[in-house]
Parts: sequence; structure tokens; C-alpha cells
Amino acid sequence: MAVPETGARSARDHALAVLRVRGAALGAALLPAAAAVVLLAGGATGHLRGDGWDALRWTAAAVAVPVLAAAAGVAAVIARARPAVSPTVQIDESAAPDLYRLIRDLADRLDVPAPSAIALTPDCDSWLEDRAHTTRGRRLPRPGTARGSDAPVLVVGSPFLWWMRVAELRALLAPIVAGTGPSAHPDIAAARRFVRGLDAAAAVAVAARGPAPRRLAYDFTGWISRLLLRAGASHAAEMERMVAAAAAARAQTVDYGLRVVAQEQVGLAYAGWDRLLTRVALPAWRTGRWPARLDAGVVSALTELSRRDRLAEGFATRLGERPACDLLEEPGEVDRQVSLLAARLFHGGPAEPGPDWAPVDWQGYPEEVVDRIWRSEAARLFTALRADGNPTLAELVDRLAGGAAPDGPDAPSGGGADALAARIGADLAREEAARAGAARPPRPAAAPPPPGAARRAAPGAGAGPVAVASGAAGGRRRGRHGHTHRRGRG
Repeated sequence: MAVPETGARSARDHALAVLRVRGAALGAALLPAAAAVVLLAGGATGHLRGDGWDALRWTAAAVAVPVLAAAAGVAAVIARARPAVSPTVQIDESAAPDLYRLIRDLADRLDVPAPSAIALTPDCDSWLEDRAHTTRGRRLPRPGTARGSDAPVLVVGSPFLWWMRVAELRALLAPIVAGTGPSAHPDIAAARRFVRGLDAAAAVAVAARGPAPRRLAYDFTGWISRLLLRAGASHAAEMERMVAAAAAARAQTVDYGLRVVAQEQVGLAYAGWDRLLTRVALPAWRTGRWPARLDAGVVSALTELSRRDRLAEGFATRLGERPACDLLEEPGEVDRQVSLLAARLFHGGPAEPGPDWAPVDWQGYPEEVVDRIWRSEAARLFTALRADGNPTLAELVDRLAGGAAPDGPDAPSGGGADALAARIGADLAREEAARAGAARPPRPAAAPPPPGAARRAAPGAGAGPVAVASGAAGGRRRGRHGHTHRRGRG
């Protein structure tokens, strides 16, 4: 354990450096008041008398009062500001007792505090998130440890829970759960709270509205917060790096060999999730429907890809192992909640289902999504060609070859295909502008995390999206094995 202890000790050193920034700011705020107190005490005891000392006393007091008031205001904003919390689906222990038991046993093996709760995110990533200011109940107290309530929340990517086997998930989460050990140290926890408070205060200052004096006060608070953040940024970054290094070194004692093997599935899981969101889910979101079994769908898609392209070695053997989603009591309901959250995060859909925002299962996807897309595209084409009724294919070809005269001064003068493309483009632009107030640009998928692979369809999920993916959407550049590629992270 020499390496983990060395990393934790270095992390504590950097945490103390961050706290020294806080101490320096507090000292600077109290310095005028301390000087005024000394001068006033000297005058009261008869040691500092005279016109010069009296003027200095009044000057120090005049400076100390506004400085103290400003410092108190800044401190109040920092203390009251609440750091942003990642949108997740909270999993109670009653909904996943086996999953909580696995994480608790893993923490015992690593000799670290167990996370205070477990949450799922529609993302190919997993991390620890401090929610001490919001978490109530749903704790995983480690036996013999009194700091269970202070431990961070374990956020797990939902694709991992469906795509991985239980042993693979345990190996994947070992380095992450190991991070609760350094996080429990008082100095590291205090440094993190200080940095998060400054970041939240800066965000509050940017969003502040109201009269000019109020905005000026918040601008000053934001300036102070950013100044302190810059002063401690390098030490905070090194602290987190050392914490991660210590956690990774500690986790080498638990399922290290399995974790190396599971890493081979990271690219496959990421590509499958990205493909599902961009080629299957996004077209449905744009039509007012949200697939209610995204995680089961990515398992179906990855299973088909693995069998067809032979991407997973020993895939048939792995099918006999227990999938990690079996650790949930009701995987279908959890999948539905995660799918709705994904639609809200990546497309800007409503938080709750409604008449114009309805769930769709994979059996109904071709009729409710693909058919609607084709009909809307056909209607747009008819409109652009000024076709009435239900024209035949020959009539549409004649109209396309001839091309009606374009409308408007900015329309292309070439007619034919150019005019048609201009009309369809204008129609699409109007539709997008009409949806701009209610929807954000999609941000599909996430950064690659650690490992996984498996096959598990949630109850009631039905057939996967592989059969309908090609007809639902297109226009993505495809690489090896049919995976889509994106520029950067969504």
C-alpha cells in the first residue's frame, strides 16, 4: 500500500495548499479590522494618544467596517451557493439490494467508506459526486465507520449496468469506489467544499439579475470567487490527480486481471450507445416520441454487432454469466426512467410524458417513428413540388426534371433540383426555428469510460433497434463495423 499512501499524502499536501488560499483571503479581510482593534485598544489604555493616532484610529475603523461588510457578503454568498448536481436517476436500496450489497462488499475489500447512495446516468461514464448538501437517507454505511453520511454518491453509467456482467461491473467500479478513501480525509473534503463553493458562487454571480446595486455586489462577489479559484486551481487539480492515482493503486488489489480484460469492451459499449442515440433515439425525439428502453436497446444492438462482426471474443460463454442489470429489482422501470432522462438531457424534451411527448417501445418504433418520418418527408417533397393529391412516381419525376419556377428574390435561378433543394431547405429551417424554443441541440453519448460487455434485455423490451436503425435516420459517416463517428464529446 506504499503507492496509495504516497498518493494520498501528496493529495493532502495539495489540499492544505488550497486551504492556505482560503486562509490568506480570510486574513486579508480581517487585517483592517485587526489593525483598528489594536489602535482602539492602544488609545483606551493610554499608550497611543495624540492627534496623529486619533486620525489613524478613525481611518482604520472607516476602512475596516466596509471591508468586513464586503467580506461577510461574499462569505454569505459562497456559503449559501449550492454546487450543481448532475441529473441522475436515484436508486434506493429497496430497488437494488443486490447492487448495494455488491458496492458495500467492494468497499470492505478496498477498506474504504462505502458511497452514501447510488445513482444512474444515461452516459458511458461513472464517477463519485459529493452531494452532502442534498443527500438525505439512502446511505450505505460501512460497518465500523461513522462517516457513511459524508461519503459521496456513486454515479454509474446505465449502459454499463445493462451491457456488463456482474464481475465486470465490480472490476470497473473498484477504482471509483476506492476514491471514497481519500475523500474522507478532513483536509481533502474541506478543500473540495471550498472549491465547489467558489465555483457555485461564481455561477450565482453570473446569473444574478435585479437593480444595479445588487448586480454590482454580485459582480464583486464573482470577481473575488474567480480570483480565489485561479489562486488555488493548480493545487486543486494536482489534489484530484493524486486522489485518482491513490484510488487506482488501491484498486489493483481487487479484480485487476478481470478489469484489464473488461477494458476491451469499452470502445464497443461507447460506439453502441453513440449509434443508438444518434441513429435511433434522435429521430424519435424529433417526432415527439422517446424510446422507453434505451438500455435494453443498446444491449440488443451490441449483441447483434458482436455476433455479426465477431467483435467480442468468447461472446457465447459470456452470455451464460449473470448480467449486472439483474442486480435491480425492476430493470424495466429503471430503464424507462433513464431513457426519459436521456431524452431531456440530449434533446431538451419535457421532464414528464404528455400527449406530444409519449414513450414508444421497440415493437411500435417502425410504425410510430419510421413511418411518420417517411410520411412527413413525402409531404414535404409534395409541397416543394407543388403536387396535389397523391401523384404517381412518374408525375413526381417529371416535376423534378422540369422544376417549377422558384419563389422569392433569393431563390436559385437554375430551377429543377436546385429550386427543389432550396424549398425543402427553407421548410426545414422554418420547422427547426419553430422548435428552437422547446428543444436544444442534441448532445448524444459521452466520453469513453472503463469496460463492459454482455447481453440483457429488460422485461418487456422486445426486439432491439438494430432492424429499424437504418431506416430511422442517416447522414452519419460510418467507420469499421458500421459504427458512427462524432467530432469530440457531445
